[in-house]
Amino acid sequence: MDFWSRILAPLSSGASSKDAARDPARRRQRFEKEYSQLLHIWRNTSNIARDVDAAENLEIRLQELTNILADESRRPLPHPCIAFSAAKQIYVPIAKIATSSYNEWIIKEAVSFFATLIESEEEAFVENDAFSASLTNLLVRITGANSIRLAADTEVRVVELAFNITTKIRLEPHILTAWFKSHQHPGSHDEKFKDERERFAGKTQKQDFPLFYLLMDYIHHEGKVGDFARTGLLYIIESASNSVALEQWIVESDLSTLMATGLGALYSQLSRKLVIDHPPQELPPVLALSDYQHPLSTFEIVSSCSPDFKLHLDTFLAHLLFWQDVLNHCRSTEVKSTLLEHFQVIFLQQLLYPSLLESSDVDGGSSVAVLTYLKRILEALDHPDMINLILHYLLALPDAETSLASHAEPSVSAARKRKSMDLATMMAARVELTFSPLLFNLVDLIQSCLRSKNQQTVCVTLQLLAVILKRHHRYAVITLLQTEAVHGSSSHRTSGAHEQEVEFLTTLAGSIGGQDNFDEIYDNILKDTMARLEGHPCSLKLVAPKVSVNNHKLPAIPDSLPGAPRDVPPHTLSPEDPLLNSLLDLLNTFFINPVETNLSLTETIIDLAVCGYITVEGWLLRHPVKYTYDDDDESVNVPLPDPASPSFAEVEKLQAMTRCRRRPQWQSSTLPRALVVLEKVTDQVASFRGSIPRFEELLQQRREAFQTADTIVSNQPPVRTASKTSTPAQERSSFEDSRATSPSRPGGLEGFAQRLLSELGTPSRSASPRGRKESSRLPNAPTGMPGTPISKPMPVPPKQFPMHHESPTRSGLSRSFSPGSQVQDTLSYGGTEDPVASQMAAFAAVDQSILARKVKLPEQEVEPIPLRFDKKTDDAKELEEQVAEGEIQPRGEVEETPQEGSEAPAPAETPTGTGQKDASVSHILTNVIIFQSFLLELAGLVQVRAGMFGEVRFV
Repeated sequence: MDFWSRILAPLSSGASSKDAARDPARRRQRFEKEYSQLLHIWRNTSNIARDVDAAENLEIRLQELTNILADESRRPLPHPCIAFSAAKQIYVPIAKIATSSYNEWIIKEAVSFFATLIESEEEAFVENDAFSASLTNLLVRITGANSIRLAADTEVRVVELAFNITTKIRLEPHILTAWFKSHQHPGSHDEKFKDERERFAGKTQKQDFPLFYLLMDYIHHEGKVGDFARTGLLYIIESASNSVALEQWIVESDLSTLMATGLGALYSQLSRKLVIDHPPQELPPVLALSDYQHPLSTFEIVSSCSPDFKLHLDTFLAHLLFWQDVLNHCRSTEVKSTLLEHFQVIFLQQLLYPSLLESSDVDGGSSVAVLTYLKRILEALDHPDMINLILHYLLALPDAETSLASHAEPSVSAARKRKSMDLATMMAARVELTFSPLLFNLVDLIQSCLRSKNQQTVCVTLQLLAVILKRHHRYAVITLLQTEAVHGSSSHRTSGAHEQEVEFLTTLAGSIGGQDNFDEIYDNILKDTMARLEGHPCSLKLVAPKVSVNNHKLPAIPDSLPGAPRDVPPHTLSPEDPLLNSLLDLLNTFFINPVETNLSLTETIIDLAVCGYITVEGWLLRHPVKYTYDDDDESVNVPLPDPASPSFAEVEKLQAMTRCRRRPQWQSSTLPRALVVLEKVTDQVASFRGSIPRFEELLQQRREAFQTADTIVSNQPPVRTASKTSTPAQERSSFEDSRATSPSRPGGLEGFAQRLLSELGTPSRSASPRGRKESSRLPNAPTGMPGTPISKPMPVPPKQFPMHHESPTRSGLSRSFSPGSQVQDTLSYGGTEDPVASQMAAFAAVDQSILARKVKLPEQEVEPIPLRFDKKTDDAKELEEQVAEGEIQPRGEVEETPQEGSEAPAPAETPTGTGQKDASVSHILTNVIIFQSFLLELAGLVQVRAGMFGEVRFV
């Protein structure tokens, strides 16, 4: 061959291959040639698994066949290769080659070959019995117990192929007959003597629908494999409404058994003992500025921050949501009833309720664990049947005698009864003792856990209670709460009493003090409260607009199971309700409670009063029957005109309006316990103000610290995902956001000096991690916030803190310097040349010593904190001595969190609840701000309810 022939030969061969691809005849000839070579290699190879060269040649031939078919399907008609595949049924030997090869590469190419035939949508491959039999045999053999272990990408291809088939069955129901072949065995001799467990497990029915069981094997997997398997199974269950035979088969199959036992297995993998914690790098500011201690976790006691625990919990909740999706897609009442029955018997009765019954708060957190799991279950689910099953059983609600009329086929109903009998027989064979919620139910558990000495148990119980009140209030009305009937509009408060009570709550909040834009905060609270009331499930009928004059009824709650509570009647809470009094008992010790407990407590109290059908008079506000007025009120003693006169009705109405505008006498004997406790807790703030030095300044600094931390977090880019631990602080005001990431804080002395320099009017470094000024981002920031211009004059120090020199003017402090460097210079020998910086470092040291002191509630005789502060503290050497003695924390400790650097965290089982008698001043300051926000939320709730539900009488 000469030079030009060698150059032009590849070009001519490339052109000839393209021409062969365009020519249908030449394309078919090439396809038949590749297929013949495939058969020749297969027939001449005794053992493909051991012959590497033959296996490689088979893989190449299969890949070439698949490429030809894929290319032809994109070209215009005719498609002779696809027609040849259908006529010669070449998929039959290809399936045999793949199943006998035990070679993953050949299996992968065979799966791609079948997927290409299905995607071509020609020759009705999916409807062909031979095609379905070959593909089913291939899928069963390569995923069976005796097959080789497939790689992850190969499993994805296999399950995706099965998913594509279910998609076509869903779109074209007549295809089902090619993949599902029901073999009835009624009255057969072998069936009578078959093992009951074997019949219950559905082992005799796998050959009827192998594709169904293939998907069942992968529904617990993560990633694409699990998604394809779960979605394909949903499509099959949805198709049962078009086939009576399939509906009966699903009822008799072990679908419900496998799903219930799988859910139970995932629940059993969850840790029995749990402690709720936050990652140190994501500790919310509201916890960082308190006495929060990270609980200790052991091999037996797992932390909620553990990645393994989060993975197990997410997997369990994902499978639980799959249950919900199955019920949502299922249109067969009999299939749905079978699933729910197995869910109740296998999961609820055998696993969930026994774990609640055996839980305890003295063995390291088992109560915390099971209550957390139940809370997450109720948060994740919204299917009314599943919610009804869980709460109906755990709350020991009475069973309904009536049953829904079934419109299913007689054969399906008979299969449903046989399945129920099999389930009852299997459960009766268990020798374990079973307990009934009639003896100890969820109400007993919640009431006992609210009195626990383990504050984590109390906190999780409050969060569970808030979920039930917020999402499933109709179940709580007749179980958790002791309610009373409401008798007409006479139970509503008058306009004068309403104004008086709202003013009382806002006055309590104002008496706590502080410098902030409270009008704007309260306006935002009103907006949030309105959205919260409108979103409550019980309030739908009260706030929904009437679309028609003749159609005022909304659709009933879509519960298909009997025994579920229906509409919530108008009611009020009994003042003697044990649950209410337990909440008020916790409110009594508000300032020494853990911050998380207080956030959950205030959330629960708000949720208790959100429902539109519950009236707040009698337990939260005064009842109208207890109103007393001044007898000498002349505005209501005006004589009425003659009843026959035309002005009688008008004068009578005016007098009624005047009577409603009167303010009743404020008597302690007529106040409900809730208002008495709120007033008592507010008085404790006044006692703290008198016993703790610089209380007002420290409270304002704490408020500004929250606002600054919130601003920093809100302007940070989302670097990492926030913690999934649910806390009630998500609906608090912005400075209580417990889901945010805790910003990096300077050292103890540096942070205090920085705040004091800002308070004294000295420009300092911004609190932002990047050093940006906050003034441009905080147009409405309150005066004195770090990083904002200070317009107020320098505060005069109290008598306990003499400055020993004249108060410096602002011009004397106008130069900019680093607070940290000033503190460092003060702590070093020879740093006494700047008395102002030395005095400010002394202020910071004294403030930190105040924040670290432990105080008791005022009822326990709070004593004023003694302070040693004289002119000697201006000397840096004296400061170092106090640091060495432990009176002042050294530089580098976390700001205002002395507990993180002093004592080791207590074990998880150590009681830190009602037995705690004192708390640090820093912890109390944080709780004071939370309590002030709670008072504003209560006032906003009372005000919004009055307008939205018409609870105030004007005449």
